[in-house]
Amino acid sequence: MPATTAIPDTRTLLAVAVEAVGGAERRGQVDMAEAVERAIRTGEHLAVQAGTGTGKSLAYLVPSLRHAVAEESTVVISTATIALQRQLVDRDLPRLAKALKKELGREPRFAILKGRRNYLCMHRLHTGAPDEPEDAGLFDPFAVSKMGREVKRLHEWSSDTETGDRDELVPGVTDQAWRQVSVTARECLGVNKCPIGVDCFAERARAEAGRADVVVTNHAMLAVDALEGYQVLPDHDVVVIDEAHDLVDRVTSVATEELSASLVATAARRCGRLIDQGVADRMAEASDGLAMILEELPVGRLDSLPQALAGAVRATKDAAHACITSLGPERKEDVDGATSRKLALSLLDDVHDCAARILAAFDEDHDVVWVSGDFADRNKPPSLRVAPLGVGGLLRERLFGKRTTILTSATLTLGGTFDTLARQWGLPASSNAKKAEGAATDKEPPSDAGGPRWTGLDVGSPFEHGSSGILYVARHLPPPGRDGLPPSYVDEIEGLVNAAGGRTLGLFSSMRAAKAAAEALRGKVDYPVLCQGDDATGQLVKRFAEDAETCLFGTLSLWQGVDVPGPALQLVVMDRIPFPRPDDPLASARQKAVESRGGNGFLTVAATHAALLLAQGAGRLLRSMNDKGVVAVLDPRLATARYGGFLRASLPPFWTTYDPEVVRAALKRLDAASA
Repeated sequence: MPATTAIPDTRTLLAVAVEAVGGAERRGQVDMAEAVERAIRTGEHLAVQAGTGTGKSLAYLVPSLRHAVAEESTVVISTATIALQRQLVDRDLPRLAKALKKELGREPRFAILKGRRNYLCMHRLHTGAPDEPEDAGLFDPFAVSKMGREVKRLHEWSSDTETGDRDELVPGVTDQAWRQVSVTARECLGVNKCPIGVDCFAERARAEAGRADVVVTNHAMLAVDALEGYQVLPDHDVVVIDEAHDLVDRVTSVATEELSASLVATAARRCGRLIDQGVADRMAEASDGLAMILEELPVGRLDSLPQALAGAVRATKDAAHACITSLGPERKEDVDGATSRKLALSLLDDVHDCAARILAAFDEDHDVVWVSGDFADRNKPPSLRVAPLGVGGLLRERLFGKRTTILTSATLTLGGTFDTLARQWGLPASSNAKKAEGAATDKEPPSDAGGPRWTGLDVGSPFEHGSSGILYVARHLPPPGRDGLPPSYVDEIEGLVNAAGGRTLGLFSSMRAAKAAAEALRGKVDYPVLCQGDDATGQLVKRFAEDAETCLFGTLSLWQGVDVPGPALQLVVMDRIPFPRPDDPLASARQKAVESRGGNGFLTVAATHAALLLAQGAGRLLRSMNDKGVVAVLDPRLATARYGGFLRASLPPFWTTYDPEVVRAALKRLDAASA
């Protein structure tokens, strides 16, 4: 039953929360909280762009907690990164729960829920069948002994951990070692059949989530819950998607499957001891055939399925089907036998379904298939991958069609409009529906007209971008080429770094360019230059933040994952507009599909991808109210190309200059003021 005592409105609760955490009321935060409350009440979906410093976590948590307690329902909060999950669960929600206990009538409950693979499986740890070592490990005694040491450490950790959550194991272990002590949802025996089911870490986490008012999860779990046909999250009527700019990529990743010769060989070994050897040998032969065909094919997208490859994939599918049939229906057997059977059946199902999907992809135009591999690294043999051409239809039907959804991020308006990302989410063009005043309920009856109803809201940022930051575009430089970082770009970076006194985050479009820039500058500037890959990324960011003169260069994860307020970061350098690679199989297929419908494939796919990353990269600069600095884009196309206006409209409204002397003088003044 819903709460019977009157609960204060969202505005009142937000004021209590802000006072409890020692903050100050911000107009954007209030506007966002009221919009979230209205979306929950009306059922109309909401997209909110809230710049860094707005306090968006409180703005969606307060109305979410109010709704969950008042209606005795559950709200799911989904994030893209572990860092934000930890912020919510370790800091924001505990403080809020205590602060709002009196007003809500009880202390709200919250929990974190991850995929089953993230939790230690005690049955697998002690009695379960082990994974076979990967091919590379068979001939590498050091790798095998290292994994043995890690598994031994996991056994010791299992006696101490209360959650079995992999993220709590510090330092961590390799994926191969973790696979020995964990299971996927398909591999799990089930709580009723497993002898350790009542003490299962994953089941405990699910039970705790089932009792919670707010459940924090990640985009991958949200995608599995929406797309896979089985429920992994508790029943909920509202979902808040933070870091929503990453939603499409994360959902696409969950919906992507891989078929490799080594995967087929592992499936053959898993079922070899459980079925007739002749049937299992068909899987081993299919693995050999697939490996032979893939080694002859170039890496890249497949517009049609070569006859030889089609035969190998079909043989793999048929062999997997034969093995599944040979395993037969589930039998009453000993637990160890049931475990071995479940592990074999899970992998056989994966192989069969992926092979069938690849064969169907060229008839249905829903999926993209490509050969993936790195032939320079023989430990990464080629494989086949299949991914959806788009996920908008899936999201529209299985997410937006089933529950009220709030999407938020500091970066949602690309080219100055929400519609760019809304199309990818499967939402129609901008909706500005008004609520019905005075109605008994604000929710409207379902309608087939126009698709899901939604509203976009930009609550701005507390930062004065025009007076706190400069956008410098190096219009005088040549356009970037394909032959690495041009010498003129290195010279430009050197001049900027020297003017800034270090304090530089370099964001590069490739690891090759990041390493080249780091090596070149280490011999030219007097400031420490760190490069991604020198150490764990978290450690590098920590060193960068602690020493103001240090520079940090890196690639994609730094574009979105660095939060360094203060004088340690006063210059963000981006070497080029981060378009997807021309040979990127998924991006090129999506671009081609848009063009086949008469649209602008480049602007819809490549420029949108670039705009999102540019905005995320520029967002690294101002992280607190007192921050000042420069975002320098070395690629002159941002100023000269026709699509430059679209990209610039996606960036914060910094003051813009093309003059290198002006920007270096500004950096020198900032350096002097920070010394």
